[in-house]
Amino acid sequence: MSTFTSEPGVRLGGRYRLEDRLAAAVGWAAWKAIDEILARPVRVITFAAGFPRLEQTVTAARAASRLTDTRLTQVFDVEDAWDHAYIVLEWPVGETVAELVAAGPMEPATGARIVAEAAAALSGAHAAGLAHLCLRPDSVRWTAGGGVKVTGLGIDAALAGETSADPERADTRGLGQLLYATLTGFWPGLDDPDLPSAPESDGEPRRPRQVRAGVPSILDDVAGRALALPGRDGHEPFTAPAELAAALAAAVPPVRVPPAATARRDPRQDSSRSAQWSSQQDGAVQRTAPERAGLPRSQPGYGREQAGPGGRRTVVRAIAVSALVLIAAVGASAAAIHLLGKSPSRSTSHRPHGRSARSAAPVSTTITPVWARGFDALTPPSRDPFDENTPEAANVLDGNPQGWHTQYYFSALFGNLKSGTGFILNLGTAAKVSSVQVTFGSAVGAIAELKVGGSDVRSPANLSSMTTVAGPRPVAGTYTFTISKPVPGQYLVIWFTKLPPLAGQPGRFAAKIYKVVITGMN
Repeated sequence: MSTFTSEPGVRLGGRYRLEDRLAAAVGWAAWKAIDEILARPVRVITFAAGFPRLEQTVTAARAASRLTDTRLTQVFDVEDAWDHAYIVLEWPVGETVAELVAAGPMEPATGARIVAEAAAALSGAHAAGLAHLCLRPDSVRWTAGGGVKVTGLGIDAALAGETSADPERADTRGLGQLLYATLTGFWPGLDDPDLPSAPESDGEPRRPRQVRAGVPSILDDVAGRALALPGRDGHEPFTAPAELAAALAAAVPPVRVPPAATARRDPRQDSSRSAQWSSQQDGAVQRTAPERAGLPRSQPGYGREQAGPGGRRTVVRAIAVSALVLIAAVGASAAAIHLLGKSPSRSTSHRPHGRSARSAAPVSTTITPVWARGFDALTPPSRDPFDENTPEAANVLDGNPQGWHTQYYFSALFGNLKSGTGFILNLGTAAKVSSVQVTFGSAVGAIAELKVGGSDVRSPANLSSMTTVAGPRPVAGTYTFTISKPVPGQYLVIWFTKLPPLAGQPGRFAAKIYKVVITGMN
């Protein structure tokens, strides 16, 4: 039986369970499915028996599977048996260019960066002998972490029967159309149902600056050359994605990323880092519709060891707390010596079994973390380079009312992309935490637990090695986790397994943290 006629619940290859049909055309259908072995969503394309372009589509999918650029949708599996052929693809995440444009005008620099990344990815594909040939506003996505994902490489064209005598020029024009759409909100052509067609003059789309005010002249020129539009620039049209990528890279200033701090750093450098952070906050990329793109408003890029703004204060606080603990310990030791001196006969051998000297009890105190950051342990860094909004994590330690929040997702269960995400704090040394008071956002619906571990490595294996010491619990507002059996660990993780809804943003979910107070014994 052909898989094209399959219903939700049908299992392909013993592992891919079909759930929802996403699209269909003559001879093929696209499904959302679950890979039951790896417990992740995937996109599956099935075919009707006798589909005339099956061989071309399967060949394109196999060729795309050999590419390693993470900006291109991965091909996971291909089955070419004539009566039950299917293709398994990476599940697409993020918002399409069509969705970004429909939500409101985009900043020109943002659109240019998206198209520049897509052009660079397609340049590598062309070098390997593959072309897209079917670029549309839903072919390029901007992920929640700010990455670009190009979908349908070679496969969409094979499904539609699209061909070209000059694949590089065809893809360059397609990228030019995407750039035009991000600059104006219109599609320069009649072949897209998602966006309105661009206004024309003498049968040609008007240049971007004639359609929307505020488009920089250099981007107007780049878009005109990509689309071979008539104008005053006098330059030759671009003929390859690599040329367009280079032109956009030169037209839009790169985002400056501060270097990652080392484990031992000079606190005097913090003032310059804070100044650099502030200057970056005024850059063009921070002014680009973060709610639409799923990005934090703060500048991304802080490394794994970065303490963030106010790092000097956190270091000073950590030193002060360590000093208090040392003084308390010395005082306890002195008291013990004094007692033994007065009553030598009361040795430990004469104490009742199971009791310890009260004077030797460790002192509980407030523990000030050295640094904090996001902890997206279940997502590869290539797909979430900012590690669940790490640039905002320092707000929690510095008392900044902006706080920290996860990236937003399209369901309370992380859009079925993973089982959880977290916020990690470095306590400076192994400690036994007895309680943690967390000020969460006020929205109801979050579920969180506490984990303790000896490593901050961002990986599923490290997450599995950590000990859950409290929860899971429904949390909202200020909530105190009490740990009945503390275990030693240098890293404390607040791990979310369910997200609350975002106020005023239907269909979006994210968790927030504003303050953390940790009590325990070093």
